[in-house]
Amino acid sequence: MTEDQEAELDEQADDVDEEVAEEAAAEAEGLQEGDFVELDYTAYTVEDEQLVDTTDPEVAEEEGVDDQGQEFKPRTIVLGEGHIFEGVEDALVGSEPGDSGSVTIPAEDAFGEYDPDNVQTVSAEKIDEDDRYPGANVQIDGQQGYISTIIGGRARVDFNHPLAGDDVEYEYEVLDVVDDREQQAAGLFEMYLGMEPELWIETDEVEEEVPVEPDEDDEDAEPEFETETVEKETLYLESTPQMTMNQQWMMGKQQIGQDIIEKVGVDRVIVQEVIDGMGGMGMGGMMGGMGGMGGGDIEEALEDADVDADEIVDELEGAEE
Repeated sequence: MTEDQEAELDEQADDVDEEVAEEAAAEAEGLQEGDFVELDYTAYTVEDEQLVDTTDPEVAEEEGVDDQGQEFKPRTIVLGEGHIFEGVEDALVGSEPGDSGSVTIPAEDAFGEYDPDNVQTVSAEKIDEDDRYPGANVQIDGQQGYISTIIGGRARVDFNHPLAGDDVEYEYEVLDVVDDREQQAAGLFEMYLGMEPELWIETDEVEEEVPVEPDEDDEDAEPEFETETVEKETLYLESTPQMTMNQQWMMGKQQIGQDIIEKVGVDRVIVQEVIDGMGGMGMGGMMGGMGGMGGGDIEEALEDADVDADEIVDELEGAEE
């Protein structure tokens, strides 16, 4: 067989593979990887029935975790992106809104098997005095762990995840497929930051420099650019003090923004900081007004306000006595 014949056969095989993939995609029903899904779920450890996570406010109240500043409500995830355990994602693929079920995630796929070698004895001097008690979360030499026992000057620190070795059972309900892109973005931000900022999508006309095709006869020509007006879909995001101080946002805003752009399908993200006015009583106005007043000005201001300056002086002198 000649090389040309081999190449032709390979090309035919590729065409067949593409056709099979297209047919499979056309036949696929229900939720697929890449879909945005609104999900309700509750997860417990299998053996001890310890709450792992929930979106149900009633469950949170029953378990006494509803006072931790977290909002318990359905969550938006993207299938296939690791936003929830892979075993749960596998169960969701092919399902439809309204479907519910349960799936057990084995320990090795949940929080890992328990490793006795991850328990170490350390000097209590390495631990802050306020954290020297069993159950305290501590960081030793860059590792996060918790104190299992502490006796005298020695502490046993367990660097395993607190749920290591536990199988986890998820009960879930598929509420809806999320097609609205603003809702998709809001769901992603809530997942990353634990908060849902105010946002909206607009199409803007933007001027940008674009390269000009060089003359074919002039290979050594310097690259040239021209200004062109283009349309860009922009996700506007209103920044708040809470968001500005959010640790996840401070450390990873570039990656979060890029992920939003790719998954939601916008061209850019613009974060707007809003500073509300103080009704004409801003700090500059107050300080400038006070600083510019002489003794006479103060007396005039007090007269205008119908306040007796002598009474104020007498009261102050009486308070000092």
